[in-house]
Amino acid sequence: MNKKVLSAVLALAMAASLAGCKTNDNPGGTVTVGITQEPSVFDPHTVVAAGDEEILFNVFEGLYKFDSQGSLNPCLATGYEISDDSMVYTFTIRDGVTFHNGNPMTTDDVVYSIKRAAGLLDGQDAALVSDLDSISSVESDGNKVIVNLEAPNSELLSYFTTAIIPDEVEDINATPIGTGPFKFDSYTIGQDVTLTRNEEYWIPELPYIDKAVFKITADMDAGLIELQNGTIDIYPYLTTDRAEQLDPASFEVLSKGSNMVQIFALNNSVEPLNDKRVREAINYAISRDDVISITMDGAGEPLTTAMSPAMGSYYDTSLDSRFGQDIDKAKSLLAEAGYPDGFDLIITVPSNYLVHVNTAVELKSELSAVGINCTINQVDWATWLSDTYNARNYESTVIALTSNYAPYDVLNRYATDNSGNFINYSNPRVDELLAQIPTETDDSVKTEMYHEILGIMADDAASCYLQDPANTVAVSTKISGYELYPMYVQDLSRVRFN
Repeated sequence: MNKKVLSAVLALAMAASLAGCKTNDNPGGTVTVGITQEPSVFDPHTVVAAGDEEILFNVFEGLYKFDSQGSLNPCLATGYEISDDSMVYTFTIRDGVTFHNGNPMTTDDVVYSIKRAAGLLDGQDAALVSDLDSISSVESDGNKVIVNLEAPNSELLSYFTTAIIPDEVEDINATPIGTGPFKFDSYTIGQDVTLTRNEEYWIPELPYIDKAVFKITADMDAGLIELQNGTIDIYPYLTTDRAEQLDPASFEVLSKGSNMVQIFALNNSVEPLNDKRVREAINYAISRDDVISITMDGAGEPLTTAMSPAMGSYYDTSLDSRFGQDIDKAKSLLAEAGYPDGFDLIITVPSNYLVHVNTAVELKSELSAVGINCTINQVDWATWLSDTYNARNYESTVIALTSNYAPYDVLNRYATDNSGNFINYSNPRVDELLAQIPTETDDSVKTEMYHEILGIMADDAASCYLQDPANTVAVSTKISGYELYPMYVQDLSRVRFN
């Protein structure tokens, strides 16, 4: 007997909403969002950078989709069933969905997309979406798509947010065609990415505006000037002090916990950071409260482990006070590790993220108290992504890690063989727990496993976790409908001019 986990109420509510909507209610206009990151990838299955994903969220959709409350809802599927042994997911595919090229979405497209993401197409050597590599086969049956797994996995639903793309498009990166509320129009390097309204969107009244422009600014201060001049309507990820410079009559300032984890990432495979005592010393040498005060004007939640409190019960509150600043202890640990006079350390940081640059400056100041002499190496985003993240050619770095609003997605990056494990962390017990969690159906047991992982990583001082920075967004009072998400998303589908 199958265990059904159908989203019937949500599906009925969606149907009722569609039945009563007006297809000609389109106030129009162009909304411009300020960004500081040059886009690098438009293929939704290979995208890594959160800054790319926040744009593509408007172009591509998956079978399921997160909303602004962090809830996972039906999207291109109307519901799903999962077998009792968690080995088979069966999705009911939504009718009446059209791709941006005018072709109807079929179950063949869904099968193709999931196979491509899971690395099951002919000629593929590996999954493009590593978290879907446990899929063994995908097939269709009428309006259903059946996904078979190699091993039980009760944690897989959040990864079916993976984009559904048309199977006839040879190069999705060159021609980004999805089903989302906006169609990709153009990208001009150093200037902007332009999206236009999808007139055939399956929710007929959306989106409200005609065009969305993601305007690339040199840095936050340059973006702030454009915001004040009226050439940008929405500017996310502002620091509090910048937001306070804005006229409240012209801008509404919104703020929300972001479920991001700002990390002072320590490459566990390079000396002397391969010594746990050194990593512990770094954790004890710094003041997270001072970092948050200086970089975010206090608008952040201090972290001592790899998960944000935004994850609720999966987060272990007992770890909150794990690494209070203790200079003497830090010096003692360094001496024990053979570095009584400290050592030199390079902090590589992406220059386009002012908050990370400022964090690196503060860390340099604080670590000098224990003899760690830091050199800050600012690089452009493309270089950081290729050399630091992908090639792992670095000593330390400062970045904010993003994830799906799901605890497994937060922690699975720390599996030894995970492609996203750029800190080169490895612990056999963590690997064992990450392999066990998808097979467990009791949520209380899962919670205990997540707590154990967080505790082990704290014991290992895997890296130095700093804060969950608040997402502070300035929105022009000329527009409404903008919603803050607890993840790195710019959803423009409901934004409209007043």
